[in-house]
Amino acid sequence: MNETILHLGSNLGFKAINLELAEIMISNHIGPITAKSQLYTTEAWGNTDQDSFLNIALRCSTTLTPDEILTEIGIMESKMGRQRLAKWGPRIIDIDILFYNEEIIEKPNLKIPHPELTNRNFVLRPLLDICPEKVHPVYKKSIARLSKECTDSSAVTVFRSDSEY
Repeated sequence: MNETILHLGSNLGFKAINLELAEIMISNHIGPITAKSQLYTTEAWGNTDQDSFLNIALRCSTTLTPDEILTEIGIMESKMGRQRLAKWGPRIIDIDILFYNEEIIEKPNLKIPHPELTNRNFVLRPLLDICPEKVHPVYKKSIARLSKECTDSSAVTVFRSDSEY
């Protein structure tokens, strides 16, 4: 079995329900979820003129290759109604592959580890819940260390309110 770590986000519709549906689809089509972070409310990043996001990180066991996971993610996002209209725009669901085992993959359509994860609080904070000691295979630093060194000051808070979706 292989280990993959995924990051999910939603800022359209019923955000928490979108993430729950995505988790079910991931479990059914990629593999069992072996760890899950808390659910976080996060400020929009990149294009900040939009609603806040809910984000979560998942660790999964899988028999799929990274390319197969990427294909499954595309199918799931499409089934859930994702439309790619603008870079960093609002989305019903966004699923990114952050890690696949300890591999470093550089392809035009797939980069693992995710190239921006070290620059984003909304990614690092959920990772602290499930794998703080995981060492980034490129930077050779733990997630805990990368989180301390991250200069992104955007707010990331534990999700607590039904009014936020």
